[in-house]
Amino acid sequence: MTYGMLLGEGERLLQGAGIAEAGLDAWYLFSHCFSMDRGAYFLHRGETLSEGETEAKEGFLRLVDRRRKRIPLQQILGSQEFMGLSFFVNEHVLIPRQDTETLVETVLSSERRRQPTRLLDLCTGSGCIGLSLAVYLPGEWHTWDGIPREQSREEKSEAGRARMEIILSDVSEKALLVAEENIGRLGLERLCTITQSDLFEAFEEQQFDCIVSNPPYIAEGEIEKLSPEVRDHEPGMALNGGKDGLTFYRAISEEAMKYLVPGGRLYLEIGWDQGRSVPRLLQTAGFVSIEVVKDLTGNDRVVKAARPE
Repeated sequence: MTYGMLLGEGERLLQGAGIAEAGLDAWYLFSHCFSMDRGAYFLHRGETLSEGETEAKEGFLRLVDRRRKRIPLQQILGSQEFMGLSFFVNEHVLIPRQDTETLVETVLSSERRRQPTRLLDLCTGSGCIGLSLAVYLPGEWHTWDGIPREQSREEKSEAGRARMEIILSDVSEKALLVAEENIGRLGLERLCTITQSDLFEAFEEQQFDCIVSNPPYIAEGEIEKLSPEVRDHEPGMALNGGKDGLTFYRAISEEAMKYLVPGGRLYLEIGWDQGRSVPRLLQTAGFVSIEVVKDLTGNDRVVKAARPE
């Protein structure tokens, strides 16, 4: 069997299972098992596998079989890219989505010059939101959107960075283990800590400059309509937003004010159809400067609001 034949067999197996992007998924699994990039593959695809590659071949077919069972590709490979960073993921956390980058970009746009000192990432899951902010908000490595920073990496003092603290919080202990792994992988131990908490339960008498969250927001009745990858393999507790999808927004709206400093900001990811309901909840709770931000597809995606000064 040649490399090309093996990759073709994987693609056919995935097509037979109804995988929408069978060719792309097969390639990612093949590349993972054989440590081969596209250029090397095109040079050698007609060559026969060596006896020493039997284990890689069997590993590839095992991974293809897992994908045929609709296990998400990202869980099989154990990683997902988000905001240009690689995050470890497993079945205990939601897989980071491009939609959520809108939330991170909104925080960066609004907070770039404020330089908040304490930030809470509520319902953190993999930690992708809080950790992306930890990387880009202080401007340590490179610009996130091509806009030059006020200070270069060399000019940014360690003392200034040390003042910033980001807390990653989740009710799920297993999710926090994933977030902790990602803190270590990104080398952010000095900036980030984890706290197990059911929303604000563990933060009595604490206040933050910013609170960000991507809470569960799918209505109960809609969960069965999701793809098997999401419905059967991602954590239900991170998806289920109650009967109308607003359970967590009600709780956050009612509680968040007292955990923000005067003038502190709240940033929430929302579902595409929640651009009116969530702002109403926040307005009723006394928040001001409420704004809805759309994602790249034109859908409502983020609500930002502030505690009055």
